[in-house]
Amino acid sequence: MIKKISYAVGALALLFGLWGVYIRLFEGEQSTNYGSYIGWGLWVAMYLFLAGLAAGAYMLATLDYLFDMPQFKGTGKAMLWAALVTLPAGLASIGMDLGHMERIWKVYLEPNFNSFLTLMVWGYTLFFILIAVSLYLAFTRPEKSAMKVVMWIGLVTAILVAGGVGFLLGGNANRLFWHVGLFPVQFPIFALASGAALMLVIVGWFGPKEDHGKRADQLWTLAVLTIILSVVKIYFMVSDYTQSLYGGVPDNVIAVQSILFGQHAFSFWVVQIGLGTLIPLIVLSQPKLAKNDFVAGLMGLFLLVGYAVARILIVVPGQVAPMLPGLAEAFSGPKLTFDYIPSLMEWSVTAAVIGFSILAILIGLDRLVHFNEVKK
Repeated sequence: MIKKISYAVGALALLFGLWGVYIRLFEGEQSTNYGSYIGWGLWVAMYLFLAGLAAGAYMLATLDYLFDMPQFKGTGKAMLWAALVTLPAGLASIGMDLGHMERIWKVYLEPNFNSFLTLMVWGYTLFFILIAVSLYLAFTRPEKSAMKVVMWIGLVTAILVAGGVGFLLGGNANRLFWHVGLFPVQFPIFALASGAALMLVIVGWFGPKEDHGKRADQLWTLAVLTIILSVVKIYFMVSDYTQSLYGGVPDNVIAVQSILFGQHAFSFWVVQIGLGTLIPLIVLSQPKLAKNDFVAGLMGLFLLVGYAVARILIVVPGQVAPMLPGLAEAFSGPKLTFDYIPSLMEWSVTAAVIGFSILAILIGLDRLVHFNEVKK
C-alpha cells in the first residue's frame, strides 16, 4: 500500500510539475518571485538539499561496500541508486535558476578554473561518474579491491562536493550570514544526516520483508545514527544563531531575527524544529517504535522535510539584509523587494524534480536493486 501511494504521489507531483517546467523553458523566469534583492530562492535551496542528499546516500553506501559493516549489509545498491537519481535532480533544480541554461557546455569546453563554480560543476560531473561506476561494480561483483578503491575515491569526492557548497556560501563575504568558516565542515554532516533519513524511508518502507530481525537491527542502527547527527546539526545551528545575535552585526541579526521571529518563523519552529527534528528525535529514541517499519519510514520522511526547509532557511534569510542602508525605500517595483515567497510556478518546477526523484527511486528499487544481498 505504501509503495502504491508513493508511486501515486510521485506521478501527481511530476504531472503538476510539467506545467511549471513548460513555463520556465518557454517563458523564462518572469513568473518567479525572486528578483534583484532576493536573487536565490526555492530552486537553489532544493539544489542544496538534493545534491547533499546524493552525497549523503553515497556516504551511507560505503558502510556496506567499503567498510563491510554487517548492520548495513544489503543496503549499498539502494543507496547508490538513490545517489544516482538525486544528484541530477539537484542539478536540474539549479539549472532552472540559470539565465542561459544552453551555455552549460562552456563550463566543459571553455572552463575557467579560477571560478569556484567551474570547479563545482567538474566536481559534480566526476561524482556522478563515480556513482555510476560504483553501481555498475555492485552489480558485476568484481574483486573487492577494485570496488573498495572506487568507493574510497567516491567517498572523498562526496565529502568534497558536499563541503564545496558550504565553501561557496561561506566564501561570500558580502553576505555575512553565510560568511561562516565552519560551513564547509557543516555541509558534509548535513548531507550524511539527509542520507540517513533517506535510508530510513527506503529500508523501513521498501526494504525486503523476509528477514524482519535484520531489518529491525538496521532501523535501530539508523535511528541511533540519525539522533547523533541531528544533535550535532542542532549544535551547529545554535552556535551560528547565538554568535550572530551576540556579535550584533546588523546583517546577521536581521537574518536570524527573520528566521526566529519574522516571516520564516513558522517554517523554522513548526516545520524544521517541530516536525523535522523534535518529533523524529522523540520517536526514534524509543527502540520499539524505531524498529517499526512504517514508523521508521515516516520519521525519515519528516526528517527529509525538515532538512529541505533548513536549506531554504539558509538560502533566503541570508539575502534579507539590504546591501546598502535605505535600499528598500529608495526604489520600488515588483522585483525590488526583500519579502520572498516562492511562486506557484517555482513550486511546480520543484514538484517536477521531486516527483521525478520519487518515481525514479521506486522504479530502481523495483527493477534494478531488489536488495539482492539481503535475500542471500
